[in-house]
Amino acid sequence: MHFRYLGNSGLKISEITYGNWLTHGSQLENDTAKACVQASLEAGITTFDTADVYANTKAETVLGEALKGHRRESVEILTKVFGPTGPKGPNDSGLSRKHIMESINGSLTRLQTDYVDLYQAHRYDYETPLEETMQAFADVVRAGKVLYVGVSEWTAEQLRAGHKLATELGFQLISNQPQYSMLWRVIEAEVVPTSEELGISQVVWSPIAQGVLTGKYVPGQPLPEGSRATDDKGGANMIARWMRDDVLERVQKLKPIAEEVDLSLAQLAVAWVLQNKNVATAIIGASRPEQVHENVKASGVTLSAEAMSTIEELLGDLSEKNPARTEESSPKTRET
Repeated sequence: MHFRYLGNSGLKISEITYGNWLTHGSQLENDTAKACVQASLEAGITTFDTADVYANTKAETVLGEALKGHRRESVEILTKVFGPTGPKGPNDSGLSRKHIMESINGSLTRLQTDYVDLYQAHRYDYETPLEETMQAFADVVRAGKVLYVGVSEWTAEQLRAGHKLATELGFQLISNQPQYSMLWRVIEAEVVPTSEELGISQVVWSPIAQGVLTGKYVPGQPLPEGSRATDDKGGANMIARWMRDDVLERVQKLKPIAEEVDLSLAQLAVAWVLQNKNVATAIIGASRPEQVHENVKASGVTLSAEAMSTIEELLGDLSEKNPARTEESSPKTRET
């Protein structure tokens, strides 16, 4: 496992992060979820990403149980605040001071820790003054409950405004967590250049495009049983935009590139996002421990200029690159 600094800070995190967005507390039984966390630790992963909104707080609880007994100082725990939790009352979402202060206490209890290494604004809150949000983050840092602060799916303009306030308040904004893959490249035009200027790293999610870049979906073939594309609880809807023959056929054409560097298609996809120097880590999920051991092999891989060029030729015109898509990620009003 290789490690990278997170933003303009002294914090190092593993190039591969284990995330439990669609697994812990919902799709996976707890024993299997704990086995995946154990597999991550065995594979050298030290960084674990979750959020209070995942499975309405259950994911944090499962992660806390899974890490129980492991040396706290040897792992980095990342969680988030924004989405509706609990009974979803009028103040159970967003980035108000009230919600942030209550949410960090709940997260710490569920994660069974005194602090989280990185606390992230899960989205941008258009209904709360940014000054209020950043002051609340400054206060949880000074209280010792949070070591570092990050955000998720913020635009370049929002990052710049947040970074300015953080600096004035005496703390650093060091990360952004966007979706990023060979098929979803909306951060490249504006977010990445701005982040490089400000000392902010990307903690990217869905590097294998929710399974599409594994090559397991073959045009004209039945969908694999138990795959994301067959999940009627929301997974199928999220993956639908890529379940087209033109996309799936091109993905199959990536196989020779992967084979040439002795990687699976999934490993190639994770390695591809890590070629971007502004990416500190790629978040992977897993429904089986074996998937963890396979995906970590992407760490430390250097893809040749020729391989990167061939990938661009194969998928470039199919990739979403419109920077405006980032702004669409944050709801204009809070969900209640």
